[in-house]
Amino acid sequence: MTPFLAGLGFSAIAIFIAEMGDKTQLVAMSLATRYRALTVILGITAATLVVHAGSVFLAEVLGAAIPTDWLTLVAGAAFLFFGFWTLRGDEMSEKDEARAASRRIRSAFMTVFVVFLVAELGDKTMLATITVGTQHHWLPVWIGSTVGMVAADAIAIAIGAVLGKKLPERAIQIGASVLFFGAGAVMLAQGAWMLLS
Repeated sequence: MTPFLAGLGFSAIAIFIAEMGDKTQLVAMSLATRYRALTVILGITAATLVVHAGSVFLAEVLGAAIPTDWLTLVAGAAFLFFGFWTLRGDEMSEKDEARAASRRIRSAFMTVFVVFLVAELGDKTMLATITVGTQHHWLPVWIGSTVGMVAADAIAIAIGAVLGKKLPERAIQIGASVLFFGAGAVMLAQGAWMLLS
C-alpha cells in the first residue's frame, strides 16, 4: 500500500470513528430536521474541508517541530485521550441547539456551513485530524478526514430520518472508544520502540 493510500485510509477510518456519537454528529442530525439532507451534507462537507485544512496545517507545523519518536508517543497518548473522551460522551449544549435552530442566515447552505464550522472548531474530530496529520502527509489526511466525517454524518442523518430517532449512542461510544484505545496502545508501543532503538 502506498503512503498516500495508507494516510487516506487511516484518516478516513479514524475520523469516521471519532465522529460517531460526537456533538457535531448531533448538530448534523438536528440540522437535517430543518433542511434537506443534500443541503446539510453539502454544508457539512464545505465546513469540514475548511476546518480540516487548518488541522492538517497545524499538524505539518507540529510534525516539523517535534522529533518523530516523541510525536508518535504524543499521538498515542492523544488517541487514548480520545478513547476516554468518546466513552464519556458528547452532547449538544443549549448554545449548540440554538445555533442549529437559528434561521438568521437566509441561505440554508450557509446556515449549515456556519453552524457546523463553529461546532467543529476545537472538537474531538478536529483534534483527531491534527493527531493523524502528524503521522501522515497532509493531503491524504485532509481528504480522508473529510470523507470519514461526511460519511459518519450522512449515515446518522439517513438513519435518523428513516428511524425517526438517534442511533444507539452508548454502544457506538463504547465501540469507538475500544478502537481509539487500540490505536493509542499501538502508537505508544511504536514510539517507545523508536526511542529505545
